Amino acid sequence: MASKPEILTDWPWKPLGSFKYLILAPWAVHGTYQFIAKGPSERDFSYFLIFPFLLMRMLHNQIWISLSRHRTAKGNNRIVDRGIDFEQVDREGNWDDQILLNGALFYMGRMTIPQASHLPLWKTDGVIITILIHALVVEFLYYWLHRALHHHFLYSRYHSHHHSSIVTEPISSIIHPFAEHMAYFMLFMIPLFTTLFSRTASIASFVSYIMYIDFMNNMGHCNFELIPNWLFTVFPLLKYLMYTPSFHSLHHTQFRTNYSLFMPIYDYTYRTMDQSLDTTYEISLQRVEDRPNVVHLTHLTTLESIYHLRLGFNSLASRPNSSKWYLWFMWPLSLAFMVWTWMYGHSFVLERNAFKKLKLQSWVIPRYNFQYLLQWRREAINGLIEEAILEASQKGVKVLTLGLLNQGEGLNGNGELYIQKHRALRIKLVDGSSLAVAVVLHSIPEETSQVLLRGNLNKLTYAIAHALCARDIQVYVASKDEHEKLKRSLDGKYGGNLILSRTFSQEIWLVGDGLAEEEQKKAPKGTLLIPFSQFPPKRVMSAWRVAGIVHALEGWNMNECGSMMFDIEKAWEASLQHGFRPLALPAM
Repeated sequence: MASKPEILTDWPWKPLGSFKYLILAPWAVHGTYQFIAKGPSERDFSYFLIFPFLLMRMLHNQIWISLSRHRTAKGNNRIVDRGIDFEQVDREGNWDDQILLNGALFYMGRMTIPQASHLPLWKTDGVIITILIHALVVEFLYYWLHRALHHHFLYSRYHSHHHSSIVTEPISSIIHPFAEHMAYFMLFMIPLFTTLFSRTASIASFVSYIMYIDFMNNMGHCNFELIPNWLFTVFPLLKYLMYTPSFHSLHHTQFRTNYSLFMPIYDYTYRTMDQSLDTTYEISLQRVEDRPNVVHLTHLTTLESIYHLRLGFNSLASRPNSSKWYLWFMWPLSLAFMVWTWMYGHSFVLERNAFKKLKLQSWVIPRYNFQYLLQWRREAINGLIEEAILEASQKGVKVLTLGLLNQGEGLNGNGELYIQKHRALRIKLVDGSSLAVAVVLHSIPEETSQVLLRGNLNKLTYAIAHALCARDIQVYVASKDEHEKLKRSLDGKYGGNLILSRTFSQEIWLVGDGLAEEEQKKAPKGTLLIPFSQFPPKRVMSAWRVAGIVHALEGWNMNECGSMMFDIEKAWEASLQHGFRPLALPAM
């Protein structure tokens, strides 16, 4: 939102929420119907193509989003060496509004302008006219419109919304107030209206011009340099006709330079070119891939989880535990992704972060939950994890944390398999059990005398039960089998504090993975649910991941995997000293 938002800032269909896509439905259905029902001589192919063209633009933008986030996470050729925050992710979640606006205006134009129907596939003169008018008219007018938008009156009311994104992503290019988009649309329509009224318009000139605008917009905001230096060496004049990602990135960091749309010639002409462009461009081209200090190794979960990755859909990546109705229609694509990930045998970089002096990365093993449960797939999955550990060690990573099922006891003995196999391994493997136990213990209110322990039995569950029984807190377990296993693990110590529960009346429940929603509903009203799951909510980092960061900051020279557990209180105190705080949990 702009600092002083004025009239026509919000989109008119904002109250519709996810139903905003329905505004195009009547036109899309009618265009398809007339294409099928009418004869070849009466069909309007250009009318029918509007909706598929809009879908193609959305796919094009999504490809740029995924590519940019992957490249900036790896670090090579990154321009602005900073991350983005949740506010920017949420603010840029409506990037498709611009495409909806264009679609609605295209349909209305086709209905009201006679020359806009039954366009031919190609007309050479129309393509040439479009190119010339863009270079000589659109670029010139945009330059001065852009400078006007940077006047404090318009900037504070409209354009500051776009410049809220200092570190840009491809979709940052179309995050503007509604009024600003209308101004841009009228500007970009000058070449297209000219060809319409001169009867030189064609499907090719329309599609190629809009796709050119989309491509250049996405490229200019992608935050990694991809234009090779040799291109400007071979074609020296090209620097006046085509900008680079570094060029526009400087506009977002310096604000008062590099106003041109795609052709920097007007900045050269009016002396608004940023003097540090060449240096920024060269530094970005030479920037190598990041060498992180800490790596968190996770994996895919459900078939839908591919869309929840930061490389996936923007709206889902910022809401990791949510689901959308339209994902049901994407099952063919989800299955195709599953086959691709099955064939793709290497971990990949998902995201990057920085904390104090540390560089952090998250890597993903391209395997799903159900694959970890297949006995015959365990050796292959262990091979992928081992390969990622060795790669991280070779890159000089200090600590690698094993997330989710990558630390499964049945899979690799909570990571001990890799320590035994590579005894000279310099990297430290951390499963985060000690800090996870500490968080649970310190989330339990003082003077608590009994708790109910629910969820799958694993290293963490055993550790929590041991710690609570040692503190003379009664631990109730609902399953007889689980009670027997936990009792054997106590080896006669504190056995009186481990009790097989016949009811669900306990006021504090410790909830791990594997507990069905129906079981959680058995909790009485007012029950305090304390989860020890590796799926934290938005803006919260899991204790397993935090443990690796603290491990690296403290310089602890030991592994925490297999049967090994770090000192619980020491891990807790160290995490607090470095600024981490547990999530406050409300009662049911």
